[in-house]
Amino acid sequence: MDGNSSWEPQEPVGNTMFLKPGQQAGGGGGGGGDDDMYDYDYSIDLAPTANVPASSMGQPAGAGARMMTGQGGRMMTGTASRMGQPPGTAAGGGAGDVRPMTSVSGAGYQSASKQTNRAFDPLNQGRGAAPALAEKAENSPEDLAKDMEKQVNRLIEVSADAAVKDDYTTALEQAKEAGKKERALCKHREANGLVDQINIDLTYAVCFNLANAYHKNKMYDEAIHTYSLLVKNKQYPQSGRLRVNMGNIYYEQKKFPQAIKMYRMALDQIPPTGKEIRFKIFRNIGNAFVRLGQFQDAIQSYETIMAGNADFQTGFNLVLCYYALGDADKMKRGFAKLLSIPIPGMGDEDEEPEEAKQAEDAEAIGQHRQCALRQELKRRQREASQYIITSARLITPVLDKDNSAAGYKYIIDVLKPDHEDLASELEIDMAIQYLKQKQFSQAIEVLKSFEKKDQQHRAMAATNLSFIYFLEQEYTQAEKYADLAYTHDRYNAKALVNKGNCLLLRGELDMAKQFFLEAIGVEADCVEAIFNLGLVNIRMGSLQEAHQAFEKLHTIIPHNPEVIYHIASLYEQNNDLHNAIKWFNILSTRVPSDPGILARMGQIFNKEDDESQAFHYHLESYRHYPVSLDVISWLGVWYVKSELYEKAIHFFERASQIQPNEVKWRLMVTSCYRRMHNYQKALELYERIHAEHPENLECLRYLVAICKDLGRPYDAYQQKLSRLDTGRQAPTQAALGRGAGALTRVGGVESEGGAAPSPANRGRGGGALGRVQEDDERPKRAMQAPQAAPAARGGEGSKRTPAPVAEDDDFGDMDVGDLMP
Repeated sequence: MDGNSSWEPQEPVGNTMFLKPGQQAGGGGGGGGDDDMYDYDYSIDLAPTANVPASSMGQPAGAGARMMTGQGGRMMTGTASRMGQPPGTAAGGGAGDVRPMTSVSGAGYQSASKQTNRAFDPLNQGRGAAPALAEKAENSPEDLAKDMEKQVNRLIEVSADAAVKDDYTTALEQAKEAGKKERALCKHREANGLVDQINIDLTYAVCFNLANAYHKNKMYDEAIHTYSLLVKNKQYPQSGRLRVNMGNIYYEQKKFPQAIKMYRMALDQIPPTGKEIRFKIFRNIGNAFVRLGQFQDAIQSYETIMAGNADFQTGFNLVLCYYALGDADKMKRGFAKLLSIPIPGMGDEDEEPEEAKQAEDAEAIGQHRQCALRQELKRRQREASQYIITSARLITPVLDKDNSAAGYKYIIDVLKPDHEDLASELEIDMAIQYLKQKQFSQAIEVLKSFEKKDQQHRAMAATNLSFIYFLEQEYTQAEKYADLAYTHDRYNAKALVNKGNCLLLRGELDMAKQFFLEAIGVEADCVEAIFNLGLVNIRMGSLQEAHQAFEKLHTIIPHNPEVIYHIASLYEQNNDLHNAIKWFNILSTRVPSDPGILARMGQIFNKEDDESQAFHYHLESYRHYPVSLDVISWLGVWYVKSELYEKAIHFFERASQIQPNEVKWRLMVTSCYRRMHNYQKALELYERIHAEHPENLECLRYLVAICKDLGRPYDAYQQKLSRLDTGRQAPTQAALGRGAGALTRVGGVESEGGAAPSPANRGRGGGALGRVQEDDERPKRAMQAPQAAPAARGGEGSKRTPAPVAEDDDFGDMDVGDLMP
């Protein structure tokens, strides 16, 4: 081609590469011999002068052609353009008009025409606003189908969201609506010839969601039917695993054989690669066999899981099955397998306990955000520890039936290497078991062995140690361990209760009350703290607060007799006798044979002047506990008042048998004979009493009077009476009141004022709640008011029911009036 000829259109061959001097194509020597064609200098003068001739490019003059290499190795020739001239000019041109470029016309390009005064607007912003959008034509069948499909998907999402929020009714309604919409969608596509666009996955989702909604709403038959439609459809090859859901429904219906069948059918359709879901199905099969009582078959399923992918729940179930079969050796092996399962977060590379505690404290006070990973690890550790300790507590008593302690020791030795905290907890359980078996010495020995351990383990037993020392009346040690327990764990309610009890015994009522309140704040249903708080308030005289405490406790333990008793007693102390009777009646339904409660009700009715009810409850109390002197004396007085002296004699004789050295009961018996006008019998009894108690003034006075009435000599008795009564000028009634065996006192109760009986008579007439408790020494025991005999009313009682008196009776009604309730 001539050197002065112009470029002609060439066939495009790709991108042309211009190489710098010394550079090779391909970046290396991988091209073999082809790389030699790139071994030449190609230099261009970037600033040539205007008069540089065409041959100044290092070529001979007139040889304007130069070699150019395109991609693929094609050789092209052409004239070199002169440097410094504007593009688009041919070689050899002068300074005339510029000729348009024609070398690209063959490829369909043309040179841009020159436009004068054209503004630079590459984004075409000067064109103005865009034209209005054309109106969309009426929706086609495809568009309608897409809209309907979107509605179905939206209904499925709403239904699933409602199911997650436990709104199962709404979930079922939306699932049914989604089913209707999906069927309408299928009909629409069939009618418009769009069968190939039917979405079988959407149909699957609608049916599955509907079946799940039926299941959540306990509509088991409908759920089974819907699942059956899915698993029988050959278009869904993976639907066979839905038989697990069908098995779960049968399991909830307690149809365990059908559940096992479904689980096994699902297991056959799960490939071996799905190990995790296969093991879960095996666990369900084992659980169903346990429900059927077929423990051997359940053991096979659980052992399969333990051999492939052991977990704590399966290990616990396996130990449970061994326990049901009563095989001690297998229980030990199963427990060892359970311990061999690694616990997450307890490896050598995990953070130290101190670091973990510091991190938890920082999270608790808000210095750091809570670590979700740490919380999850703690949850898994607690779950694993719970399975292990529950299994240990289950099997330890039966590992050695002759000696349960041997079972505890074996499990404790197994736990100590890797689970020392659980071993210590099991030791405490062993001590509590000793306490239940009333083997107190062994329990104390086990608990005191914690004194030699470090502070953390010693604090675990500190609460029980404090309680034992408290029972042993070693209050200093009890308070020491109570301090250790609640210092180690400020939220230990029982430790706070023990500390409050120690303060209560020291008489620090305010501090004890604060500890009981703190224990209630930690554990709102701590019955010991609430009960003791009521007792402290009673001691402090805060009856209203005590009443509130016992009312709250009654809502927690409504059938506890001691709580009901204290509520009734507080009503009585506030003189609300109507409510007191109401609560004592409730209490009598809980403990119908408690004589103390019956006697207390009799006293309340006696205060309300309802003598028939008072007599009924005292007599019932005597029937259940016939040695209560308070009840006996009250009944004897009531019979004397009713002029039934023969029955009164029976009760006074019973009292004299209980207290043979107490002369007043024999004087009452003699007085009844005298009132029956059986003077001969009365004289014999007075003579016997005088022989045993020659210094008794009352007996001498009655002897003198009876001897006068019977016409017998009485000088000897008169002389003794005069000698003993010398210097006394008081009236006879006052003298009788000051006598050692005065009839004016019944059962140790003074005739006026209703004072409490003597300590010797306390606690003899009541059951668990009716007898007097040692409140000062046992803060946790019920506080029972002393049982008082009926207070004498003197002349008032005699005015209501006066006893007939003979005109020639020298004694009058002095003793009878004093005995009247």
